[in-house]
Amino acid sequence: MNRSGLENIAFLIVRRMRQPLLTLIAVYAVSILGLSLIPGRDADGNVWHMSLFHAFYFVSYMATTIGFGEIPYAFSDAQRMWVSLSLYASVIAWIYAFGTILALVQDRTFQDALAENRFARRIRKMREPFHLICGYGETGTALVKSLTDRGQHVVVIDIDEERTNVIQLQDLRDFVPALNGDAGVTQHLREAGLQHRSCAGIVALTNDNEANLKIAITSKLLNPGLKVICRADSQDVEENMASFGTDHIVDPFETFGNHLAVAFQAPCLYLLQSWLTGVIGSALSEPVYPPRDGHWIVCGYGRFGKAVCRRLAAEKIRVYVIEAHPEQTGQPESDFVHGRGTEAVTLQEAAIEGAAGLVAGTDNDANNLSIVMTARELNPDLFVVIRQNEHDNEDIITAVGADMIMHPSAIIANKIRVLLATPMLYEFASLALYEADSWSCELASRVSGLVRDQVPHIREWTIDAQQTPALHAHCSAGGEFSVGDLLRDPWQRYERLPAIVLLVRRDGDPVLLPDLETELGVGDRLLICGSGVAFTRITWTVSHAHTLEYVRTGVDRPQAWFWRYLKGRQEDQKK
Repeated sequence: MNRSGLENIAFLIVRRMRQPLLTLIAVYAVSILGLSLIPGRDADGNVWHMSLFHAFYFVSYMATTIGFGEIPYAFSDAQRMWVSLSLYASVIAWIYAFGTILALVQDRTFQDALAENRFARRIRKMREPFHLICGYGETGTALVKSLTDRGQHVVVIDIDEERTNVIQLQDLRDFVPALNGDAGVTQHLREAGLQHRSCAGIVALTNDNEANLKIAITSKLLNPGLKVICRADSQDVEENMASFGTDHIVDPFETFGNHLAVAFQAPCLYLLQSWLTGVIGSALSEPVYPPRDGHWIVCGYGRFGKAVCRRLAAEKIRVYVIEAHPEQTGQPESDFVHGRGTEAVTLQEAAIEGAAGLVAGTDNDANNLSIVMTARELNPDLFVVIRQNEHDNEDIITAVGADMIMHPSAIIANKIRVLLATPMLYEFASLALYEADSWSCELASRVSGLVRDQVPHIREWTIDAQQTPALHAHCSAGGEFSVGDLLRDPWQRYERLPAIVLLVRRDGDPVLLPDLETELGVGDRLLICGSGVAFTRITWTVSHAHTLEYVRTGVDRPQAWFWRYLKGRQEDQKK
């Protein structure tokens, strides 16, 4: 049976302190009983026996302070001998009790119970929306940092104590409560806020598929309305998760395969997606053009290699597969070479000299680097895709100069960040797939002109009383307000802000790249990209009625009484 944090603490205290408390009670009971039975003499020499109350009173202060004197009369030698024995016995009992208390305080289980109780109490006091992240490995670390950088609140559970301890040492914008525990345990999920009214979503990122599956099932059963996002590295687990309504299942290999397909079919759209989903403040990436005029070589036929092979086959590209352990991964139906790909001879068997592209996709970074360097010596014009497995190898992976880098942790963190922060961005990308690549090229050129050489800011807005109070009040009163008005500079009305409205969703109907005359209304959801300055000024416009009226009409009405008075005087003088 699961216990709450306080119940665990109380159970540990009672279990560890039971023997010392019984010892103290026994010492006190025997001391009081003996003192009440041993006869003494009063001032007149008459025999008397101390009452149980007086014996209890005397033993109480004798065992703790050793002071106050003998009551109510001077003790006999027998009484003093008994008191001496009782004194030493009580001191030993108290030392035993204090020693047990110190051992209990230092006990790891007790400390964990206290930490768990403090954590649960902190979560109960949270009032702002937060996301529950289960797993703080490379993917979790990247996701938590990106979410906190955007001002979103996060709670973390991880089974590794070192990971939860290091959170407090990291330079995060917001304090992140962290629980060291198994996220597959229902009680831990409850303590972390699974059923909290402010919990906006749960993300399962552990490296155990079964644990992620358990988290997803528990979340859907205990909080059916919660958004659940899970990492999965197995097709069977993905199907199981999907069967009970997991909102999003992220497979880094299939995700990269989709990216590669977009890069083949619409290079400008791939570039645009890279910019819009990139980390704010990072440099804009360069366009990539995967070649079709030649065969490709895929080194490593695990889940990543198979995903890439499927995409290449869909593009009608011939593929040579190099795999060292085909008995484990299976042997492809396409051209196959047995080996690791780190040796020139295996690459030559795959006709490296005439190859157009190379995928170094094993689960070992050192081997992938060796494959790329050996292949480039034989064919310097290769289009190279490399898989990065460890975050610590980022510098050397970057130094090799590959055309595309596949880092599973980064792909998962990036996709989940977008799903949590700007879910409309994936809807925009889906709609953009139906447009010509020239449309994407034109939009990419516009975005580049807005932000120069850095990834643009992306934000969703809903026209409601919380996010856009002034605009909501204006539209609720029947006022008109267009996309063009929204993008006016509140400092210089006739200047356009460096921002683009990518998507407007109204009553379930999306409008892709709405024109400036498109009217906005209550409940509309907007996806906007632009510079940080643009968002600061848009926020000011939609939050202040005076500014909203100015950008809409061009009339700057004074707000304070004094300025209204001066303006009235000026108008009178003109008359």
